[in-house]
Amino acid sequence: MDKFDVIIVGAGASGLMCAIEAAKRGRRVKVVEHANKPGKKILMSGGGRCNFTNYSIAPENYISNNPHFCKSALSRFTQWDFLSFIQRHQIPFHERLHGQLFCDNSAKDILDALLKECGQAGATLALNCRVERLEKRDDGDFLLHTSSGAMSASALVIASGGLSIPKMGATPFGYKVAEQFGIKVWPTRAGLVPLTLQPGDSERFTPLTGIAVPCRISNQQQSFKENILFTHRGLSGPAILQISSYWHPGEALHVDLLPDMDLAETLKEKRRQGSKLKIQNLLADYLPKRLLQALLDERQLDITVANCADKDLNVIAENLHHWTIKPNATEGYRTAEVTVGGVDCDAISSKTMQSLQVPGLYFVGEVLDVTGWLGGYNFQWAWSSGWCAGQYV
Repeated sequence: MDKFDVIIVGAGASGLMCAIEAAKRGRRVKVVEHANKPGKKILMSGGGRCNFTNYSIAPENYISNNPHFCKSALSRFTQWDFLSFIQRHQIPFHERLHGQLFCDNSAKDILDALLKECGQAGATLALNCRVERLEKRDDGDFLLHTSSGAMSASALVIASGGLSIPKMGATPFGYKVAEQFGIKVWPTRAGLVPLTLQPGDSERFTPLTGIAVPCRISNQQQSFKENILFTHRGLSGPAILQISSYWHPGEALHVDLLPDMDLAETLKEKRRQGSKLKIQNLLADYLPKRLLQALLDERQLDITVANCADKDLNVIAENLHHWTIKPNATEGYRTAEVTVGGVDCDAISSKTMQSLQVPGLYFVGEVLDVTGWLGGYNFQWAWSSGWCAGQYV
C-alpha cells in the first residue's frame, strides 16, 4: 500500500493549488483524479481562455449560508497573489468588462503552469484513478481503496468540485464523503445557468432568438446590470446567468430593458418637440423592433407620439422598464457553470479548510457551500481555498 502525507481528490483548480502549496512544505502529496486529464474545467472555461480572476474581489460577490466564511481565505490569498503566479509564468492576459481577467492565448497556459509547479514541488498525479471506498483508520489515517490500488494518508483533501457540467466528469463524490463523516451538506442546485420559459412565454419569445440587449434584472435578493440574450431554449446572457444563482422556482424576475433612461420623460419630450413618428419608430432607436413587438401590443406601436396622452406613454414606459417574467426552470447542471449549495461551511475551519469534527479531513473549492458570481470569482475561490488548505495539510 502506498503511504503519503496528503492525498487530494480532484485535479482541478483548488486541488492543484493545494498540492503545490503542501508539496512546497515538504509534504508527500498525491493527487488522484478519476478523469483521464487534469484541469478539464480550467481548459473549457471562458471559451478556452479561462476567466481566472477579477480585479475586484469581495465577499459580497459570493453566495453562502455562511456569508462570512469566505472572507479569511480571500484576504490571505488574493487576486493579486494569483496575478503574481500568472506573471511569474509569463502568461499574457487581458481585462474585459467589470475587471474580468482572461488569458490572451489559452487556458492551457494556466494548467501547464500549475502542473509544472506541482512537478517542481514533488507532488505526483494519478489519472483514471477512481476512489471506490474510503475509511478513517484507528491510527487516524485515511485509507482509500482506488481503482489503482490502496493508498493512505494522514490528511485527505476533497477538491472534487460540484455537480455542474457532468460531461466534464462532475459527480456528487465530495458530498457523499461529507455525509459519510456526518458533515451537513446544504441542498444543491445549478448556478450561473440559462433559464427556460413557461410554454406561453416560450412561444412568444423564441422568435427573438439571437437578440441581446442591456438590462437591469432583479429579484428580491439581488440586481444585476448586464446583457440578456434570447435563445431557442429560453433566456441566457450574463444578466440571466448572474441572477440564476439567486433565483428559485416559482419566483418572478423583473427586467428593466432601458436601465439608463426615463422612457416616459423621453417620449413626452419628443411629443413636446412636435414629433409625428409612430411609437414603434421612436422606440426602434433604443430596442430591436422584434422585441418591441413581443412586449407591446399593435395599438401601442402604431399610435403616433403626438396622439399619446401621458397615461398612454406611462403605460408603454412601464411595460419596458418593468417587464416581469416567471421562468419555468433552469437548464440544470448540464449547462451550469457552478453548483450553489454544498458542504456546510459552519462545519469547516475558515482558516485551514479542515473539518471541525473530523481531524485531517479538508474541503476546498466548489464542493463547499461558496458560490461566486460570473466573472472569475469562482476560480479565485478555488485558488484561495486551495492555497489556505495547502498551508496546513
